[in-house]
Amino acid sequence: MDDMAGWEMPVSYGDADGEHVASRHRAGLFDLGDTGLVELAGSDALSALRWLTSSDPARLRVGQIQHAALTTAEGTVLDEILIHRLAASHFLLAVNGANLKTDALWILGQAPRFGDVAVVDTSSRYAVVSLQGPASREVLQALTGADLAAVEEFSFTYGEVAGARATISGTMWSGEVGFAILVPPQSAVKVWQEILREGAVAGVVAAGRQARETLRLEAGRQSCGADFDETTSLLEAGLESIVSWDKGDFSGREALLAQRERGLSRRLVGFEMLEAIVAGPGCAVYAGSERSGRVTSGAWSPILQKAIGFAYVPTGHTEPGTEFDVDVDGRRARARTAALPFYQRSKR
Repeated sequence: MDDMAGWEMPVSYGDADGEHVASRHRAGLFDLGDTGLVELAGSDALSALRWLTSSDPARLRVGQIQHAALTTAEGTVLDEILIHRLAASHFLLAVNGANLKTDALWILGQAPRFGDVAVVDTSSRYAVVSLQGPASREVLQALTGADLAAVEEFSFTYGEVAGARATISGTMWSGEVGFAILVPPQSAVKVWQEILREGAVAGVVAAGRQARETLRLEAGRQSCGADFDETTSLLEAGLESIVSWDKGDFSGREALLAQRERGLSRRLVGFEMLEAIVAGPGCAVYAGSERSGRVTSGAWSPILQKAIGFAYVPTGHTEPGTEFDVDVDGRRARARTAALPFYQRSKR
């Protein structure tokens, strides 16, 4: 167990690599109790979100989810979030638990400029678990009357899971078919146990944070706080796909436009080591003789059987196949930029 944003969270259940492999081939059940949840409601809630975030939630229909970022005036990332449209003027934001207080205070500080907006931290109303892997739909469907065939990535529905009222969303942060399940905290233990019981024949296992980290790395998913933060712009982090340039003004838009115009000096890329050595966060990157970047995430991939990670490199070294050096405990090791995702699930 380890501390995660004030929550005591499982690092593993004894075999992190085994939990990772099970999630790839069958399914893994993850405790995401450290997820922060903030709700915005009111006639001006949509206008507020259009200003606060990089994406355009006006494009969402009720029951849809949007990947977005809370952006500072400088175009840097306060947090990476998922926006759920619950109703025309009611939204649920899933945020990183470590940033919950910062996010909530920042949103509250901005909200008065928009008028009719209520902002409420509703994290304590939910427990969050996630079932990830090719067997996840079949296992979860046996426990709910909701039609999971209709729940694709970035959509959600309501129903009961193991007798508990739940919000069920499609999420593929692992690179596999998967679901996040929000239930009342008092129902969480029963739901957890019933999913494991129902999934026993299919080989579903409980999985911890270490498997969660290696799965998202293989899937080429950056992580807020590790790979980007308030010192990093959305463009440097490679997150331009969640910027809606045509929606009008939003927090950080002018700064991002100026950066796009003058060009970037660095960019976050995926990389793979060319020898059996892991380059972890903080390792220096050398493109030539001078230090030119740093590793932000790195781990051994149980599926690919090689070390992979994310690093900031000069823009001239972002093309897949470009080689550079990484300093690992005082030793220079060779790495090369890799196309993302590292792992692509087969169509099932």
